[in-house]
Amino acid sequence: MDANRPHSAESDSPGVDLLGMARRHWWLVLILMVAGVAGAAQFTSMQTKVYESATSVLVSPIGNGQDANSTSGRTKGDINLDNEAQLVTSTTVATDAAALMRSTTPPDTLAGNVRVEVPPNTTFLVITYSAGDPAVAQAGSHAFAEAYLRNREESAKAEVAARIAILNDKISQLNAGLTQINTKLATLRPTDPNRPNLESQRSTATSQINTLAGQLNQLLTTTVSAGKITRDADLPSSPVKPNRLLNLASGAMIGLLLGVGAAMLRERLDQRVRRAGDLPRRVDVAVLAAVPGRVKPRLDDVFAPFGTGGRIFNRLRNEVLASIPAPAGGDARVALAGQVVVVAGASRGAASTVVAANLAAAFARTGAETVLVCAHLPDSLVDTASVNRMLGVRAVPGLSDVLAGRFSLSSATQRAPRHPNLSVVTTGGTASAGGLLQSQALRDTLATLRERAAYVVVEAPSTATSADAQSLASLADAAIVAVELRRTRNTEIVDAADQLRRVGTPLLGAVVLPRLTTPRTSDEREQAPEEPTVADDMTTVLDKLPPKETVPAKKDEEPAVTKRIRTTPAAASSTAPSPTVPVPPKRQNRTFSVTRIPAETPSENGADKRR
Repeated sequence: MDANRPHSAESDSPGVDLLGMARRHWWLVLILMVAGVAGAAQFTSMQTKVYESATSVLVSPIGNGQDANSTSGRTKGDINLDNEAQLVTSTTVATDAAALMRSTTPPDTLAGNVRVEVPPNTTFLVITYSAGDPAVAQAGSHAFAEAYLRNREESAKAEVAARIAILNDKISQLNAGLTQINTKLATLRPTDPNRPNLESQRSTATSQINTLAGQLNQLLTTTVSAGKITRDADLPSSPVKPNRLLNLASGAMIGLLLGVGAAMLRERLDQRVRRAGDLPRRVDVAVLAAVPGRVKPRLDDVFAPFGTGGRIFNRLRNEVLASIPAPAGGDARVALAGQVVVVAGASRGAASTVVAANLAAAFARTGAETVLVCAHLPDSLVDTASVNRMLGVRAVPGLSDVLAGRFSLSSATQRAPRHPNLSVVTTGGTASAGGLLQSQALRDTLATLRERAAYVVVEAPSTATSADAQSLASLADAAIVAVELRRTRNTEIVDAADQLRRVGTPLLGAVVLPRLTTPRTSDEREQAPEEPTVADDMTTVLDKLPPKETVPAKKDEEPAVTKRIRTTPAAASSTAPSPTVPVPPKRQNRTFSVTRIPAETPSENGADKRR
């Protein structure tokens, strides 16, 4: 099977990944957004309030008192509104405005608070003044507009006066020249040849004097109009800075960006598996099946056959069967008989138990004889689900008891009452079974199960806690890694895949489960009957078993070995006590016969029937 095959149920598109990341770390994004809004509110409260007031001034050409023609806010005539806007903030105008405001602030500082705008297609100047006090803002705007108009009017009057002086000088010069010409003409005879020339000069001078006199008269009668205020500054009612709404929105946006960045960083640093699509991309392990988050795995029973979880494991069963190649030239049904599949968890937890139990149930639903072998040692049962509770079987005897030689495999194999064709070998109750998963007894046990069942599903310990999963995988035909979301780390999956591949066992892929919850509540634990722990003495367990008759050994069969266990101390059969002490009633010694049944003898529950 191609290990690089992406899981079809998950999409690796950046948009889906980003949305999933935001959904997983929504609390971090929310916290930083709230922090951004709180910071913006604090910054707004610390800012100085700024008020603005504006005055509109109509700029008129000097001399005619008429509005100038304008194109795109710039005049065609003698007025250049860009120059006039610069004139408003000049030092001369700022000095006059400071005098009008009766302010001791330097003129250049006052000019820095002024902003001049030229509306399009108009000859207006909008003079805006900013200050920390509304009255100062109003006074400043009016003062700069008034100072600008006064300065422009004074400049215009000075210019007119200068032009009048120039015309008067020219007229005076022409009058002096005309006087000399008239004097010469008075001395000449009418027939003098120079007389026509002098009369021509007198005519020209007279004409020039008349022209200059007309211009002088026009200047003397010209009305100087620099412009006028069309809308005076008003008293601002609210500050323009700080803009609370803008600051809060900016703080929320900055917090959102920081939250997304922090979520991306946390996602990058977090090595836990968050979704099934991460496995092919990050750890190069194919996803055989993924149980969606809305389907909560049951820890007291397997999935229903026709439910969502049951259909997922039915498809998983089909993929497992298709992934195990049959020998060339052999019958497929015969070749697939006795196949051993190991399910190992990449991390501690109940993921391998859930996957192994449901996969075994899926195999059994095909009508083939299936055996589920729980190979968790007693010291690794802390974080695992109870298989006997899920499938309704007894906790003991189990695999560890078989490997320790206390029970035969047939007596440890139990039929699952709710699942036909499914037998279970639980973990067992022998506490001193360490190292038995690497023994020859385990190899013989799996070989016997291969002969008795079509499919053997082995629930192996986690690869993160011991090397037992690797030992079991070396005896199997295929291996599957069980991954629990938000608990299993990428490094653990890489290590698990490396362990299983090193022993030469084909790694089919991974089965992904959502985060598993506690199987039962505290009230359910109190009401449930207490199960024997791994530290229970085997004598107590055997006392609870009903007495059985010893099975006589048949010919050519292994003789049955009978062990007798005394349930009362030897002191109970001692001599009678002294007369001063009351004699308790004598207890009758009971002897139970426990028969070790050979492997070839069929068991009562039929778990050893071949397919």
